[in-house]
Amino acid sequence: MNASDAINTTRVLSEALPYIQRFSGKTIVIKYGGNAMTEPDLKNSFARDIVLLKQVGLQPIVVHGGGPQIGELLKALGKESKFIKGMRVTDQETMDVVEMVLGGKVNKEIVHLITQQGGHAVGLSGKDGGLIHARQLKFESSEDTTASEIIDLGHVGEVSGINPAILNTFLASDIIPVIAPIGVGANGETYNINADSVAASIAAVVKSEKLILLTNTPGVMDGDTLLSGLSPNDVQSLIDRHVIHGGMLPKIRCAIDALQSGVHTAHIIDGRIQHAVLLELFTDQGIGTLIER
Repeated sequence: MNASDAINTTRVLSEALPYIQRFSGKTIVIKYGGNAMTEPDLKNSFARDIVLLKQVGLQPIVVHGGGPQIGELLKALGKESKFIKGMRVTDQETMDVVEMVLGGKVNKEIVHLITQQGGHAVGLSGKDGGLIHARQLKFESSEDTTASEIIDLGHVGEVSGINPAILNTFLASDIIPVIAPIGVGANGETYNINADSVAASIAAVVKSEKLILLTNTPGVMDGDTLLSGLSPNDVQSLIDRHVIHGGMLPKIRCAIDALQSGVHTAHIIDGRIQHAVLLELFTDQGIGTLIER
């Protein structure tokens, strides 16, 4: 390292210090998905970031997705994936694959990567310890209620409750919880739940300082401009103007729900950037969209 590199490194560390001090002891819920969990370099840098957060006194909780991995295994098994409004239709056979991929392969890989970086992590399904209570998700096929019908997606669920006891146990220790978004119904049914929604629900229950959603986009965009420092009213205006639309809408709604439930700030950031979490948390400028109450 030459003198210039050393000075830059020192400047970065100095800039990070007040943020580390401010957030020490605070819980940060991070939804991990997209390219960040499929590309080897990004996977390793994410695991390293999570270990660093824990090491400097923050309390990270990781909630992960795994849609592409589920699709790959279903394809290998000769089973076609069917989607309605972006949600996977999940019969019992598909649910078995979802549980195998999310609760098994993907979850354990994340735990292993964190362990390799010197951290202590435990993988959980929402079924473990009754962590995530769920009910079946149904929606109307049309906004015209006189002509609509209820769409049954099978084992697709929504969060009906979070039991924080098991999370509080881990937060009081040096263990990082890594959670697969699988919930259990009142009669023992297993449900696949959107990971953004699970992360927002967990953030609300544990009174998280921050909810961070990793995506495959820079954040909320208005044309070529990245928007940040938004309030819920700003967000609603952007939705009304159709600046926020499509796949960004459910992420934004999860973020707003979390804020309305007591989470201080929500962040939508680009998981395709190495060390995206650290850059968003510990630099003055950040890299994504910040939404705050």
